[in-house]
Amino acid sequence: MEIARDARIYVAGHRGLVGSAIWRELQRRGYTHLIGRTRAELDLLDGAAVNRFYAQEKPEYVVDAAAKVGGILANDRHPAEFIYQNLQIQNHLIHGAYVAGVRKLLFLGSSCIYPRLSVQPMKEEYLLTGPLEPTNEWYAVAKIAGIKMCQAYRRQYGCDFISAMPTNMYGPNDNYDPQNSHVLPALIRRFHEARQANAPTVTCWGTGSPFREFLYADDLARACIFLLEHYSEEQFINVGSGTEVSVRELTETVGRVIGYAGRIEWDASKPDGMPRKLMDSSRLFALGWKPQVDLETGIRLAYEDYRKRFG
Repeated sequence: MEIARDARIYVAGHRGLVGSAIWRELQRRGYTHLIGRTRAELDLLDGAAVNRFYAQEKPEYVVDAAAKVGGILANDRHPAEFIYQNLQIQNHLIHGAYVAGVRKLLFLGSSCIYPRLSVQPMKEEYLLTGPLEPTNEWYAVAKIAGIKMCQAYRRQYGCDFISAMPTNMYGPNDNYDPQNSHVLPALIRRFHEARQANAPTVTCWGTGSPFREFLYADDLARACIFLLEHYSEEQFINVGSGTEVSVRELTETVGRVIGYAGRIEWDASKPDGMPRKLMDSSRLFALGWKPQVDLETGIRLAYEDYRKRFG
């Protein structure tokens, strides 16, 4: 089902890494009625405000890319904020979409919904088959609730609400804050600053042994539009690149792209997080979607964006 070019499409979180990529891709394809609100314009923690927004703007399609996000440190220090704010945001957006009669909603989750020691690669049916990774369980529980909420509204009310679980994302408009960024943007910032300072060493958290999968944000954006047009099932669907890299290899690649000439050291007293997080995206690939941007190309593009924004 192709979406009409004049359809009213609301992208929640359109200024963030994922939301801005979806917005760019929709614009590139010629969609003419995109709806976006900054946090100052619409507080998604305010249910009444969200309901007023839905009543006024009457979006036909909603992509929920809004969330409070952060890395291991932020999740560990602010567990109450991560579970409360994410539950509130998605409750208001999903229930509000039902009340407003939205034609289709896409809820975006995270690969951290899977058990810490999940069988690899992680298939959709492995959800809730074991304990979560403790360092981000608050965020994961909220995202699992979002998936279940979409499934419940589909069952009870017949809503065409679908969920997709992206792997680790990176790209333009990423968060480079030293306190709460994810691993890849944190590495870009750290190596850039080390290069500028001619620092002899860069110290990274953990052992470098975990494996991670990464997907460039614009690839996810293309996947989201593909799913809005071609997917309508209760089961959520994985969105990954299908390839993984060790954190050590990732770190060395970032250093090479940025041109850092010093030594990389590892602080094994710091946590590694989940040992491996590779998603099985075979269901999505079988539908005909594939990513286009390889990791090194994506890191170069992300670093260009970082330099544009921060010099």
